[in-house]
Amino acid sequence: MRNLTAPEGGTPKVIENETEFSRALQELTGGTGPIAIDAERASGFKYSSRAYLIQLNRRNGGLHLLDPIALQNSPLIAKLSDLISQNESIIHASSQDLPCLREFGIHPKKLFDTELGARIAGFPKVGLAPLCENLLEISLAKEHSAVDWSIRPLRNEWLDYAALDVAVLIDLRDKVEAALRDSNKLAWAEEEFAASLKAELLKPRPEPWRRTSGMHQIRSRFELAIIRSLWQARDEIAKDIDLAPGRLLNDAVIIELARNKPKKREEFLDLPIVKMRIRSEIQISYIDRWLSVLNEAYRIPEENWPEMRARGDSLPAPRNWREKFPIANAQLQHVRRNLTEISEKYSIPQENLLSPEILKRVIFNSGKEEVMSYSESQVSEIRSKLRELGARNWQVDIVADAVARAKSESLPPPVAVDPAEESDSETAG
Repeated sequence: MRNLTAPEGGTPKVIENETEFSRALQELTGGTGPIAIDAERASGFKYSSRAYLIQLNRRNGGLHLLDPIALQNSPLIAKLSDLISQNESIIHASSQDLPCLREFGIHPKKLFDTELGARIAGFPKVGLAPLCENLLEISLAKEHSAVDWSIRPLRNEWLDYAALDVAVLIDLRDKVEAALRDSNKLAWAEEEFAASLKAELLKPRPEPWRRTSGMHQIRSRFELAIIRSLWQARDEIAKDIDLAPGRLLNDAVIIELARNKPKKREEFLDLPIVKMRIRSEIQISYIDRWLSVLNEAYRIPEENWPEMRARGDSLPAPRNWREKFPIANAQLQHVRRNLTEISEKYSIPQENLLSPEILKRVIFNSGKEEVMSYSESQVSEIRSKLRELGARNWQVDIVADAVARAKSESLPPPVAVDPAEESDSETAG
């Protein structure tokens, strides 16, 4: 096992001007094969998800580190994007990096995601470090993954870490592809890669404030109105000053403010959660703003309070199905059991066999409580519904029958009895 702390050829200097950018582009153009790409963001520190460092590597084309802040207005970005779009891009966990790459102007057209590919191939651990240990016999240091990449100048040890991420990706890609071929899953993975490129183009979800952590504690529409007002005010300020919203006002504080409804500054400051979570100078400076938002929220007419459950396409939480939708609840339990068997058979995580959202929708069926007879026509109907909901062809092929069998059930599956408990029961009798 080799322990790498920097690329074997050394860590290159960060490119910050047109001359260096042009030279790097020429070298990359002269290289061969796919282009490994990674990006570092300041998640948890900044509001924006923009890239603060972009790493590129290509066989015979060199390893390059770009400063996207210094180069954000460069005309060479379009040429780099053209080069990348004409070749395969290797990205580990692409859903994290594609948005910020596109924001910079880089638009991959063909993808190989080593993390997603490893999931489909059946590797138990798909992080970059464990995959490198398993497939390349390389040990990577990962202690700089959560640093603030917006800081300038970037520290040398951070750059070593960032350069390593793309230095290993090309060889790792080849190993993952070999594993996918050996398990006859390469076509499945390629379908997932293509879907990943499309998924990033989806519109933002409606009513994002409903994703505030701790919403399960809220029991009234009035409190929802308060949360919405605080969330929207926080988002507006955080975006304006480019600060991660949680660093401005923590979700837990928003929930407690909605539950306790302070009206005066002393009531606000006396809350235990405020004493615990509002400490930094910038957080303290906005206390009067939050009080103003709260007092405005208290005056919102009842007819303008949000509904307890989002309107439109959202589903009720499965934990509420048992009483209100008992047949859907039973069928969901059956399909989860069926998918567990398929997951074990193909060594693919259940959430990659079929997304939890698609699974819930095909079972819930708009709240229609119905039991369908298991038949070829029913399987065909389920196949069509799965595709309509966004399932990939390979997923439909291996899960449709399991879903159709679950849809023919009206009662939950029997609870398995531990043989030891059964034996004890017989002895007691």
